[in-house]
Amino acid sequence: MTFDVIKSLHIIFVVSWFAGLFYIVRLFIYHTEALSKEELERTILVKQFTIMEKKLWWIITTPAMVLTVIFGVWMLYLNAAYYFSSPWMLLKLGFVILLLIYHFICQKIMFDLIKGKKVWSSTGLRIWNEVATLLLVIIVFLVVLKNSMNWIYGTIGFFGVAVSLMLAIKLYKVLREKSK
Repeated sequence: MTFDVIKSLHIIFVVSWFAGLFYIVRLFIYHTEALSKEELERTILVKQFTIMEKKLWWIITTPAMVLTVIFGVWMLYLNAAYYFSSPWMLLKLGFVILLLIYHFICQKIMFDLIKGKKVWSSTGLRIWNEVATLLLVIIVFLVVLKNSMNWIYGTIGFFGVAVSLMLAIKLYKVLREKSK
């Protein structure tokens, strides 16, 4: 298998992994909100969200994460001297570790919801969902810009995206409460 094929598979599984992470937290939000419904509606919704979460997690998200890591490690192995001497790659790997931690926190949230434990509010989960967005932005910029990135502008851009996401969440919450 050529390096470009391995890289292509890595990218495909990264996209699949992020799609799963984005959608699973959205399901957590709906699942959490369903816990506040009347008994009959809650029972039906929780059962359906539990099925959807389990299938998404075990059929798409976790396998995509595993394959992302496998193809990523394979690329590192093939070009170890270059990658491990590149500051951008070491920084990227740090953010990938944070993404793996994010993944397993999501798994814990899913297990809690399946047990009927409402640990997070829907607003907290909306904010949590944006953590994956921030990690995606950081990792993509690191990979694409590598060493050419100006760290001052990169830092300002990162915080600009974070503040924008937080403002959007607050605006959504205000609009949602007004429509009730």
